[in-house]
Amino acid sequence: MTSPLPRVRLSAFYLVYFAGLGILVPYWGLYLESRGFEPRDVGLVIAVLLGMRVIAPNVWGWVADRTGRRMAVIRTAALMAPAVFAVFLAGPGLLGTVLTMAAFSFAWSGVLPQYEANTLDHLSGRPYAYGFIRVWGSIGFILAVALGGWLFDGTGVGWVPAAVLALMLGIAVTAWNTPAAAGHSKGGDGAGFWATLKQPPVLALFGVCFLMQASFGPYYAFFSIYMESLGYSTTVTGLLWAWGVAAEVVVFLYTPRLLERYGPRTLMLFALGATVVRWLATAYLAGVLPVMFLAQTLHMAGFGIFHAVAVVLVHRAFPGRLHGRGQALYSSLGFGLGGSLGSLAAGFAWESVGPTATYATAAVVVAVAWCVAAVGLEKTARTRGANEEPVS
Repeated sequence: MTSPLPRVRLSAFYLVYFAGLGILVPYWGLYLESRGFEPRDVGLVIAVLLGMRVIAPNVWGWVADRTGRRMAVIRTAALMAPAVFAVFLAGPGLLGTVLTMAAFSFAWSGVLPQYEANTLDHLSGRPYAYGFIRVWGSIGFILAVALGGWLFDGTGVGWVPAAVLALMLGIAVTAWNTPAAAGHSKGGDGAGFWATLKQPPVLALFGVCFLMQASFGPYYAFFSIYMESLGYSTTVTGLLWAWGVAAEVVVFLYTPRLLERYGPRTLMLFALGATVVRWLATAYLAGVLPVMFLAQTLHMAGFGIFHAVAVVLVHRAFPGRLHGRGQALYSSLGFGLGGSLGSLAAGFAWESVGPTATYATAAVVVAVAWCVAAVGLEKTARTRGANEEPVS
C-alpha cells in the first residue's frame, strides 16, 4: 500500500528553493558587474558556483547513502548555506567572493539532489507524478525573477545578496519541515553503482546532460548583462526570464502524459532540437523583443522537458539504495561540470568573440548532444511500467 504523499510540504520546498535560484541566477551577474567585476571575473564566479556541484553532491550523496539519514544530510546542508552566504553582505573583493561562493556552493549543492531522491522515494511507484510537485519550483522562480526585476529597477541590484539570503533561510525552514521517505536504508551497493554507470545508454545520458548544461553557460552568466547591453530594462529582462519559466510550468504539468505518449528518448531529442533553435535566435535576433519572447518560450523544452525526462531516466537506471548517488551524479556532471565549464568558457568567449559567436557556439554544443542522444539512448516503451501507479 502506498503511503500518503506530503504534497504540500514537498511543493513548499521547491517553491522556496527555486525562488532563491530566481534571484541568484538572473541578477547575480548584474550585481557583480555593478561592483566593477569584469566579464572574466563574472564568468569565474559563476563557474565556481556551478563547479562545486561536481564534487559536493557526490560527497553529500555518499554520506546520505552510507548513514541512511538522507533528511539529516539535507537539513545540515540547508543550514550551512545561508550561514556562509551571509558573508556576501560585507561585499568582499574578487578573492573573497570566489572563496565564499565555493563554500556556499558546497553546502547548497548538497541540498537539491538528495531532496530529489527523497521526493522520488515518497512518490514510490508514482515517479511520473514528479512534475506535479516540481512545478511549484518553476512557480517560485517566476515570482522571484519577476518581482526581482521590478524591485531592483527601483532599489538597485545592491539588494541582491540580502534577497538571496532571505530565501536561503526559507529553504532551511522548508527542509526541516519535510518528512523522510520510507525505504532509504543504510549502506550502498558500490558494485551495482559502477556496473550501472558503465552501461552505454547511461553513459550516453550523462554525456548528453553534460553537453546540454554546458550550452547554458552563456545564459546563466550573461543573459541579463546581454539584455541590458541591448537596451532592455531590468524589468523587461526579468519578464523574459519569468516567461521562459512560465512555459516550463505548463510542460511540467503535461510531462507525465507526454512521457506516456512519446517516451523519454523522443522527448529528449525534441528538447535538444528546440534548444538549438533557441540559442541561434538569441545569437542573431536578440534585439527583436517578440523573437526573444519566442526564444524564451523554448525554455519549456530545454529545461522543463529535458530535466523531467533526465530525472526519470536516472531514477530508473539507479534503483533502490542507488537513488541518492544517481541523482547526485546527474547534478554533478550536468549542472556542475557542464555548467561550470560552460560558464567559464563563456566568460572568455564573451570578451574575445562577443555575444553572437558565444551563443552560436552554444547551439553547436547542443547539436552534438542531439547526435549523442540519437545514437546512444535506448528506445524505451512509451507506457508506464507495470508497477507504476497512474498519475492523479
